Amino acid sequence: MHDKVETMTAIPPADGWSRALPRHVGIIMDGNGRWAAARGLPRMEGHRRGVEAVRRSVRTALEIGISYLTIYSFSVENWSRPPQEVSFLMGLLKRFIRNDLADLHANGVRVRIIGSREGLDPEITLLLEEAETLTCGNGRLTLVVAFNYGGRQEIADAARRLAMRVAAGEIDPASICPETICAELDTADMPDPDLIIRTSGEQRLSNFLLWQSAYAEFVFLQLHWPDFDRVAFEAALDVYAGRERRFGGLRVEAEKTGS
Repeated sequence: MHDKVETMTAIPPADGWSRALPRHVGIIMDGNGRWAAARGLPRMEGHRRGVEAVRRSVRTALEIGISYLTIYSFSVENWSRPPQEVSFLMGLLKRFIRNDLADLHANGVRVRIIGSREGLDPEITLLLEEAETLTCGNGRLTLVVAFNYGGRQEIADAARRLAMRVAAGEIDPASICPETICAELDTADMPDPDLIIRTSGEQRLSNFLLWQSAYAEFVFLQLHWPDFDRVAFEAALDVYAGRERRFGGLRVEAEKTGS
């Protein structure tokens, strides 16, 4: 069975979403294996169907008008999975880039990769670089692929770079603030996520955008990732639109009443 390639050619402009729209949505794509097991299928088929869900999500983000979409495609912890499964996932990534890059570029999608590239297969590294280079001038949607990524490692790497700058006399340690650390993260030039969606019913971040998600809204969906479609995406956006974001502060009404 082969990947189903759903063309994204000529996706129309944003369709005028009337509710509060997050600028940046992060998705923890969970449940491929459970989706397959529930249907008596091999885990690999769940991963294949998960790629189709990625395509649907990108299309929806383009159609609705979301500016940044970050997908958690492969964590640093995922290397502990069976070698056959890891190899299959790497193959899926290669095919996704080869099959979809032209359409992504044609639709104004900028591809960004966050995570470590140290020790990766040179072929994968070249494909990642090709995707970023080809699409670097696009501005309709930034598709951020968290690959070989871990939030703790990202923060540790940022701290290491700052420590080296302090040791070199470039910065005063007393000047280090949250903004200084933000500037050293993989997402330095991107807004923090407004909304984090996780499928499959699990309710944890699993080392995804730990620093950046400090004030994100979270929506946990029971469906498994291969079933994620525009209806599910819009349902999560509806929940987000109903949330009151105060970023640690109080509503004006509450301040006036002292509540």
